[in-house]
Amino acid sequence: MAAVRHPAPLSGGSGGAVNRPRPGWWVAVVWVAVLALLPAARGALGSEMLPNGLTAGVLALAATVTWVLAQDWGWRRALAAAGGALALTWLAEWVGSRYGLPFGSYHYTAQFQPQLLGVPLLIPLAWWMMLPPAWAVAAQLLGPLAQHRLAFAALSAVAFTAWDLLLDPQMVAWGFWSWSAPGGYFGVPWSNYLGWLTVAGLLSYCFGRRRLPTGPLLLVYGLTWSIQTAGQLFFWDQSGSGLVGGLVMGGLFAAALARRRSFF
Repeated sequence: MAAVRHPAPLSGGSGGAVNRPRPGWWVAVVWVAVLALLPAARGALGSEMLPNGLTAGVLALAATVTWVLAQDWGWRRALAAAGGALALTWLAEWVGSRYGLPFGSYHYTAQFQPQLLGVPLLIPLAWWMMLPPAWAVAAQLLGPLAQHRLAFAALSAVAFTAWDLLLDPQMVAWGFWSWSAPGGYFGVPWSNYLGWLTVAGLLSYCFGRRRLPTGPLLLVYGLTWSIQTAGQLFFWDQSGSGLVGGLVMGGLFAAALARRRSFF
């Protein structure tokens, strides 16, 4: 009798013989150290060091996430997904900053370099570093329903956009980009979040795969939430966005973690 082939689960989960990823976590340690030391470095060196510090953190985390995926998907598929996501997010940011769609009218300042047609090349990497962790949240929360691509893409977009409740007010306050008509959510127009949901949902539909190493990616999501929330509440004088973003992103993380026994 021929063997019956069952579809691979979206989440690495806890059943069966699953190859656990063994990423180069020392890169993630660099990322955590950079973000944790930013307040002290800013006090000692001034705000001029913030772009370099954030650049180092984004590069380290993007490398970690790519490594995690490569251990499960293989390098070819992981790099293909990263390349596609980077290209589309750069395009979305270029259209957004030039024509105001889908985020609203904004522009980047010159602080992040290098830039391609007015879009810092660091920005697509920042999208990529948090997309797979958002996929892991959606996969863990949905369980078997994650096989439905629309449901998976929609919840991934929500988990990803929750991060921007922390990110965007902070980056605007630090002068990395500015809005033509500030307002809505701590100086950020609501149209921005509709744009994030739209673009993140599209990217998740296109590149979120059926099987994910959810444990390590959930750890990245949780560390990002905890570090950015603590920073805004205790160091960056942004308690409003820190409280709201921390509750929303933290709630999603806690709900996903409650459905899982461990990170690995």
